Amino acid sequence: MKDQAAPGDGPGATARQRLSTRETAERLGVKPETVYAYVSRGQLSSRRAPGGRGSTFDVAEVDALARRTGRRESSAATGDLVFRTGITLIESDRYYFRGVDATALARQYAYEEVAEWLWTGHLRPDIRFTAPAEALAAAGRAVDALPAHSGSTDRLRVAVIAAATADPLRFDLSREAVLASARSLIPTLVGALPLASRASSTGDGSGGRADVSGVGLARRLWPKLTARPADEPSVTALDTALALLIDHDLAASTLAARVAASAHAHPYAVVSAGLGVLEGPLHGAASSLAHRMLTEVLERGSAVPVVADHLRTGRRVPGLGHRLYTSEDPRAQTLFALLADVPQAAPALAAARDVVTTTARHAPLHANVDLALAVLSVSSGMAAEAGETVFAVSRTAGWIAHALEEYGERPLRIRPSGQYEGPRPPQPLPTPAGGPLQ
Repeated sequence: MKDQAAPGDGPGATARQRLSTRETAERLGVKPETVYAYVSRGQLSSRRAPGGRGSTFDVAEVDALARRTGRRESSAATGDLVFRTGITLIESDRYYFRGVDATALARQYAYEEVAEWLWTGHLRPDIRFTAPAEALAAAGRAVDALPAHSGSTDRLRVAVIAAATADPLRFDLSREAVLASARSLIPTLVGALPLASRASSTGDGSGGRADVSGVGLARRLWPKLTARPADEPSVTALDTALALLIDHDLAASTLAARVAASAHAHPYAVVSAGLGVLEGPLHGAASSLAHRMLTEVLERGSAVPVVADHLRTGRRVPGLGHRLYTSEDPRAQTLFALLADVPQAAPALAAARDVVTTTARHAPLHANVDLALAVLSVSSGMAAEAGETVFAVSRTAGWIAHALEEYGERPLRIRPSGQYEGPRPPQPLPTPAGGPLQ
């Protein structure tokens, strides 16, 4: 559309582009009715089109509104809710943190360093997060009060709430306050988890929960996941997994975290919102299913009967395929390469490749990060839910990054409208199923 002089502009005035109502709606990713709602609320100004047919809108004003509301033109075509973000880009089967290849970052830097980069755009070599004693003690007591059968996500959710109660400044949403809360919350979550084996307790009466300053988060998390002694290649793989999983655009849990942040919930509540969604079997819990599948493949000696059982019962083969990648998940590629250097991972790695090859006869699906996490957990003697724990701890940093962005937006902007499909009013008052009230 070429620039046109708006009605009333003199011949020497600078021409400014005008958009029709339909074009404005597409640019904002809303219905035409919503455009007029923006006009009525004073968020947009309109002019009658030449000839008096319809309205026109200034393109600069429309783009400014799109930035404030977080909508953009592509949402109209896909029907998806789209947010402007400077955190993660997924493009051409790769993904990037702040424009830097995320897999390269994860291979080069520790989890805490990548988290700090994501939050601030500044690299702080050798940074280590520290859990405040009061928060760690509160979270540990809360976790210990749970039933023995509680899962790791149960423990993490309780630990977040307990840590929040120990932080009277949690309602301060200034950037520095939120960052301080994040740097203390993540090691508190790790510290609150019980040791995989009480026999490996530190012997200091803390149940292995004393925060060890100067030690990387992956090394602190290792004894919470497995009783096996830590070896350098395995801890490196765990640390890389944590860094790889920090963020992955607007996954379901991240959207929940942004909704909470949009309501100006404090960072602990934001993380709680993300954890609630993460527990779904189609999100963070997917690696547990892949772990159980790999265990069965190893027990039966081949992926063929295991994959056949999944297909026969109509179940998806876990750990395969990803809607954002046409080839192998780059996170899985990176982890597989590291696990190839871990001798005890060889059987599980071969089982994973067997699953991919066997399934390819039925559908050309590639490995995703859940299968790679399952190789790590199976080969390290971890429980089936270990991958879910790694996912939750790691993604906490991503939720905080998105919260920091959302705190800078217009509050409560994430407010979709429902399309009512129930009975039209007026309807009579309902009566009890047994008849009228006596």
